Amino acid sequence: MKYVIDHDYHIHSYLTPCAGHPPEQNCENILAYGKRMGMKDLVITDHFWDAQNVVTTEKNWFRRYGYSYIKEILPFPTDEECTFHLGCEADMDLNFNLGVSEKLYDKLEFIIVATSHLHAPGWTVTEEKQTVAERAELYMKRNFKLLDSNMPFHKVGLAHFTCSLIAANCEGSNIDILNHITDKEFKVFFSRVAKVGMGVELNMTVEEANTEEILRPYRIAKECGCKFYLGSDAHSLGEFDDVGERFVTVINALSLTEADKFRPFG
Repeated sequence: MKYVIDHDYHIHSYLTPCAGHPPEQNCENILAYGKRMGMKDLVITDHFWDAQNVVTTEKNWFRRYGYSYIKEILPFPTDEECTFHLGCEADMDLNFNLGVSEKLYDKLEFIIVATSHLHAPGWTVTEEKQTVAERAELYMKRNFKLLDSNMPFHKVGLAHFTCSLIAANCEGSNIDILNHITDKEFKVFFSRVAKVGMGVELNMTVEEANTEEILRPYRIAKECGCKFYLGSDAHSLGEFDDVGERFVTVINALSLTEADKFRPFG
């Protein structure tokens, strides 16, 4: 059976600081989006940094936004067809510290990790501009460090793996960086992703979902047995407008079926 669009596991609310706190990005409007799309599960994944974890620099944008902050979105509205879940988007700093501690694993229903956030000099990368080779090496090191952690991978997702931010403060583009990583290295990585049971996020634009250089890692992930989930990464209501087209395009491009679906909620 073809992959069914019945969830969005990466949604930001008005609490997310980088979006300017748009008041209309509230749960009532997000629920309306989910019901319009026929979705069963919606996860609010606002940016945060767990105050109990190490903060290595004042340049950490989210250091003031901990668990007590993101749970202000509660209580969620209830609906017979569509269920909200409290999650978060966690970061990794330049010393490979994860922004979520073990004490919060049971309190969060879903955790996405943005190893691809390489746009913050002094926090996620050094101040110096890097070559494509240096950035590709750093990026994959971050991803392997994530796999070396003790996270509850059955409810962890790898956020926007191929996004443009992997090339921030770098000499090349995200495609240049992806092209520098060999099939063999991707296979080693995604074989481990499949083994630990972590989900792989799909949220690219329609153009990206038609670009073979962008699709290559996901094709390899599928061959390795990885499971995929859909995430809009919407920070405002307008970003929901093309979600259906985006999701359909990537599902078709990867020929995904229900057997390929990541199911953190059963």
